[in-house]
Amino acid sequence: MAASETINPQRKQARERAAAHLLSRHHFHWAEALPWVIAIAAFYVFPDRMTFGNQVLVMVLFALSLDLILGYAGIVTLGHAAFFGLGAYTVGLGAARLGWTEPISGLFAAALISAFAGLITGWFLLRYRGLTLLMLTLATAIMLQEAGNLRSDFSGGYDGLPGLEFKPLFGVFGYDLYGRTNYVYALVVLAVVFYFVRRIVYSPFGQALTGIRENVRRMHAIGSPVHRRLVTVYTIAAGIAGIAGALFTQTNAYVTLTVFDFENSAKVMVMLILGGTGRLYGAFIGAVVYMVLEDHLSKLSPTFWQFGIGLLLVLAVLFARRGLLGLLEDAGKYLKKKKVQS
Repeated sequence: MAASETINPQRKQARERAAAHLLSRHHFHWAEALPWVIAIAAFYVFPDRMTFGNQVLVMVLFALSLDLILGYAGIVTLGHAAFFGLGAYTVGLGAARLGWTEPISGLFAAALISAFAGLITGWFLLRYRGLTLLMLTLATAIMLQEAGNLRSDFSGGYDGLPGLEFKPLFGVFGYDLYGRTNYVYALVVLAVVFYFVRRIVYSPFGQALTGIRENVRRMHAIGSPVHRRLVTVYTIAAGIAGIAGALFTQTNAYVTLTVFDFENSAKVMVMLILGGTGRLYGAFIGAVVYMVLEDHLSKLSPTFWQFGIGLLLVLAVLFARRGLLGLLEDAGKYLKKKKVQS
């Protein structure tokens, strides 16, 4: 009896310490405001580049959805573009075939349809690991692309659905020629989704995902519902990718079957590797660096611009295993250490 009385307070204290640790990680640090300040400043500093800025924000959101499953749950996929494409075509077909042009409800519809697809495919595919899972996820995206091509009378095939029109946001904010409304729209959506994802990864559920990533056998041994948790996070990530795809269609006013391309899945994975997986803000850095380099290098050499991206990727893999964000963190720790020593 006495032993149980001593154990229970110890367990209670351990739970309280764990809860306090998670709560402390929920708090925003001043450095986390920097990407958002830069994004807001870009609106005023580069007013003529808002269309490009909008593309960057869409890719940040797409990379964030991949980071949730790759960086935190350890789910490696080559077919994440499947959900991006589903979201893109949900609003595209809604506008072109059904006359459904309200943007906010379109985002919700894209998220629901993509999440449902993630739930169904994840329930079956996540029973596998490694190379098998890679091939199955890639095959899923290819099958969806070919299904759209077979029904080209409905989907538009590889010609896509050009010239889409959407209602003004909240019936007030119309889409201007310079893309300023699109930029603000994408930034607000990104901020809302980011807050949601951040709450997930710093919750007990998020810590369980990290445990699965680090040692799935141990999580099985302690009775954790591994498959159910993986399917849950896969569903959430699919929904977020669908939102990114919907934003792509709404802000570009067109969509083609290339949204399902393997290149789209590979590109977002490269972004995440460059920025740093399992870091949230790695998606920001990776997407910005990739998109800016692509924009500048393609102007210098439209044929060989990918060489520069590939070289940077090789250097990141060899010398920055935690991505560019990891390098920045290491540099900050080094400077702080030097300051203390001096």
